[in-house]
Amino acid sequence: MLVSTILSAQCTDAKVNEVTRTLFKKYRTVSDYANSTLPALQREIRQTGFFRNKSKSIKSAAAVLIAEYNSEVPRTMQELLTLPGVARKTANIVLQNAYGIVEGIAVDTHVKRLSQRLGLSVNKDPNKIEKDLMGIIPRKNWVLISNLLIWHGRRICKAQRPRCANCALRKLCPSAPNLLPTQQ
Repeated sequence: MLVSTILSAQCTDAKVNEVTRTLFKKYRTVSDYANSTLPALQREIRQTGFFRNKSKSIKSAAAVLIAEYNSEVPRTMQELLTLPGVARKTANIVLQNAYGIVEGIAVDTHVKRLSQRLGLSVNKDPNKIEKDLMGIIPRKNWVLISNLLIWHGRRICKAQRPRCANCALRKLCPSAPNLLPTQQ
Protein backbone atom coordinates (compact mmCIF):
# COMPACT_ATOMS: atom_id res chain seq x y z
CA MET A 1 0.00 0.00 0.00
CA LEU A 2 2.79 2.42 0.92
CA VAL A 3 4.75 1.82 -2.30
CA SER A 4 1.62 2.04 -4.46
CA THR A 5 0.59 5.31 -2.83
CA ILE A 6 4.04 6.84 -3.30
CA LEU A 7 3.92 5.79 -6.95
CA SER A 8 0.44 7.27 -7.41
CA ALA A 9 1.58 10.90 -7.24
CA GLN A 10 0.79 12.53 -10.60
CA CYS A 11 0.05 9.11 -12.08
CA THR A 12 -3.09 7.21 -13.00
CA ASP A 13 -4.28 4.25 -10.97
CA ALA A 14 -4.19 2.14 -14.13
CA LYS A 15 -0.49 2.90 -14.68
CA VAL A 16 0.37 2.24 -11.02
CA ASN A 17 -1.43 -1.11 -11.21
CA GLU A 18 0.42 -1.98 -14.40
CA VAL A 19 3.83 -1.11 -12.92
CA THR A 20 3.22 -2.79 -9.57
CA ARG A 21 2.16 -6.05 -11.22
CA THR A 22 5.82 -6.70 -12.07
CA LEU A 23 7.37 -4.60 -9.31
CA PHE A 24 5.71 -6.58 -6.51
CA LYS A 25 6.92 -9.88 -7.99
CA LYS A 26 10.52 -8.65 -7.92
CA TYR A 27 10.43 -6.66 -4.67
CA ARG A 28 8.68 -8.78 -2.05
CA THR A 29 10.10 -7.45 1.23
CA VAL A 30 11.10 -4.15 2.78
CA SER A 31 14.71 -5.32 2.51
CA ASP A 32 14.30 -5.81 -1.24
CA TYR A 33 13.50 -2.11 -1.60
CA ALA A 34 16.16 -0.95 0.86
CA ASN A 35 18.86 -3.07 -0.82
CA SER A 36 17.91 -2.19 -4.39
CA THR A 37 20.05 0.12 -6.44
CA LEU A 38 18.47 3.41 -7.45
CA PRO A 39 19.06 2.80 -11.18
CA ALA A 40 17.35 -0.61 -10.99
CA LEU A 41 14.39 0.73 -9.03
CA GLN A 42 14.13 3.71 -11.37
CA ARG A 43 13.91 1.39 -14.38
CA GLU A 44 11.12 -0.56 -12.69
CA ILE A 45 8.98 2.50 -11.91
CA ARG A 46 9.96 4.84 -14.77
CA GLN A 47 6.50 4.73 -16.35
CA THR A 48 4.90 6.31 -13.26
CA GLY A 49 6.70 9.62 -13.83
CA PHE A 50 8.90 11.47 -11.33
CA PHE A 51 10.68 8.12 -11.02
CA ARG A 52 13.93 9.56 -9.65
CA ASN A 53 12.25 11.16 -6.63
CA LYS A 54 9.85 8.26 -6.15
CA SER A 55 12.67 5.69 -6.21
CA LYS A 56 14.66 7.71 -3.64
CA SER A 57 11.58 7.99 -1.43
CA ILE A 58 10.77 4.28 -1.63
CA LYS A 59 14.36 3.16 -1.01
CA SER A 60 14.83 5.65 1.86
CA ALA A 61 11.44 4.85 3.41
CA ALA A 62 12.35 1.16 3.35
CA ALA A 63 15.63 1.90 5.13
CA VAL A 64 13.76 3.88 7.83
CA LEU A 65 11.19 1.09 8.20
CA ILE A 66 14.01 -1.39 8.83
CA ALA A 67 15.97 0.88 11.19
CA GLU A 68 13.10 2.42 13.16
CA TYR A 69 9.99 0.28 12.78
CA ASN A 70 11.10 -3.37 12.69
CA SER A 71 10.37 -3.48 8.93
CA GLU A 72 6.67 -2.71 9.49
CA VAL A 73 4.67 0.22 8.20
CA PRO A 74 3.64 2.30 11.22
CA ARG A 75 0.03 2.69 12.29
CA THR A 76 0.08 6.33 13.34
CA MET A 77 0.05 9.56 11.38
CA GLN A 78 2.97 10.93 13.37
CA GLU A 79 5.17 7.90 12.63
CA LEU A 80 4.17 7.68 8.97
CA LEU A 81 5.12 11.31 8.47
CA THR A 82 8.71 10.44 9.46
CA LEU A 83 9.08 8.32 6.32
CA PRO A 84 10.70 9.92 3.25
CA GLY A 85 8.13 10.62 0.54
CA VAL A 86 5.19 10.47 2.94
CA ALA A 87 3.01 13.52 3.53
CA ARG A 88 -0.51 13.63 4.97
CA LYS A 89 -2.26 12.41 1.80
CA THR A 90 -0.12 9.29 1.62
CA ALA A 91 -0.35 8.72 5.37
CA ASN A 92 -4.15 9.05 5.29
CA ILE A 93 -4.45 6.59 2.41
CA VAL A 94 -2.18 4.03 4.06
CA LEU A 95 -3.88 4.33 7.44
CA GLN A 96 -7.38 4.09 5.95
CA ASN A 97 -6.77 1.30 3.46
CA ALA A 98 -4.18 -0.82 5.24
CA TYR A 99 -5.38 -0.45 8.84
CA GLY A 100 -8.90 0.99 8.76
CA ILE A 101 -7.70 4.00 10.79
CA VAL A 102 -9.24 7.37 9.94
CA GLU A 103 -7.07 10.29 11.01
CA GLY A 104 -8.01 12.77 8.32
CA ILE A 105 -9.10 13.30 4.73
CA ALA A 106 -6.82 12.36 1.86
CA VAL A 107 -6.46 15.47 -0.31
CA ASP A 108 -5.27 14.61 -3.80
CA THR A 109 -5.49 16.82 -6.89
CA HIS A 110 -9.19 16.00 -7.40
CA VAL A 111 -10.16 16.70 -3.79
CA LYS A 112 -8.18 19.92 -3.90
CA ARG A 113 -9.79 21.12 -7.14
CA LEU A 114 -13.34 20.20 -6.15
CA SER A 115 -13.01 21.63 -2.64
CA GLN A 116 -12.17 24.95 -4.23
CA ARG A 117 -14.78 24.78 -7.01
CA LEU A 118 -17.54 23.78 -4.60
CA GLY A 119 -16.58 26.54 -2.18
CA LEU A 120 -15.61 24.11 0.59
CA SER A 121 -12.18 25.72 0.95
CA VAL A 122 -10.46 28.84 -0.32
CA ASN A 123 -7.05 27.41 0.48
CA LYS A 124 -4.55 26.01 -2.01
CA ASP A 125 -2.39 24.09 0.46
CA PRO A 126 -3.59 20.47 0.80
CA ASN A 127 -3.04 20.46 4.58
CA LYS A 128 -5.21 23.57 4.99
CA ILE A 129 -7.85 22.13 2.66
CA GLU A 130 -7.86 18.94 4.74
CA LYS A 131 -8.33 21.00 7.91
CA ASP A 132 -11.19 22.96 6.30
CA LEU A 133 -12.93 19.76 5.17
CA MET A 134 -12.45 18.12 8.56
CA GLY A 135 -14.20 21.13 10.09
CA ILE A 136 -17.34 20.78 7.96
CA ILE A 137 -17.57 17.05 7.21
CA PRO A 138 -18.54 14.66 10.04
CA ARG A 139 -15.64 12.33 10.93
CA LYS A 140 -17.67 9.25 10.00
CA ASN A 141 -17.74 10.59 6.39
CA TRP A 142 -14.08 11.54 5.97
CA VAL A 143 -13.17 8.51 3.85
CA LEU A 144 -16.40 8.76 1.91
CA ILE A 145 -16.00 12.46 1.05
CA SER A 146 -12.50 11.88 -0.27
CA ASN A 147 -13.63 8.95 -2.43
CA LEU A 148 -16.71 10.83 -3.70
CA LEU A 149 -14.74 13.93 -4.64
CA ILE A 150 -12.09 11.83 -6.39
CA TRP A 151 -14.76 9.91 -8.31
CA HIS A 152 -16.62 13.11 -9.23
CA GLY A 153 -13.38 14.83 -10.25
CA ARG A 154 -12.37 11.98 -12.55
CA ARG A 155 -15.72 11.56 -14.24
CA ILE A 156 -17.61 14.86 -14.16
CA CYS A 157 -15.70 17.84 -12.73
CA LYS A 158 -12.55 17.38 -14.76
CA ALA A 159 -9.69 19.86 -14.48
CA GLN A 160 -9.70 21.20 -18.04
CA ARG A 161 -13.26 20.59 -19.16
CA PRO A 162 -15.75 20.17 -16.36
CA ARG A 163 -19.01 18.61 -17.53
CA CYS A 164 -21.26 21.05 -15.66
CA ALA A 165 -24.32 20.20 -17.78
CA ASN A 166 -24.11 16.61 -16.47
CA CYS A 167 -23.34 17.51 -12.87
CA ALA A 168 -25.77 16.58 -10.08
CA LEU A 169 -24.16 19.29 -7.92
CA ARG A 170 -24.55 22.06 -10.52
CA LYS A 171 -27.28 23.94 -8.62
CA LEU A 172 -25.15 23.95 -5.44
CA CYS A 173 -21.85 24.77 -7.10
CA PRO A 174 -20.67 28.38 -7.01
CA SER A 175 -18.30 27.64 -9.92
CA ALA A 176 -20.93 26.24 -12.28
CA PRO A 177 -21.89 28.48 -15.19
CA ASN A 178 -25.49 29.56 -15.51
CA LEU A 179 -26.76 27.24 -18.19
CA LEU A 180 -29.52 28.16 -20.57
CA PRO A 181 -32.59 25.87 -20.43
CA THR A 182 -31.50 24.18 -23.70
CA GLN A 183 -28.07 23.43 -22.21
CA GLN A 184 -29.50 21.70 -19.13
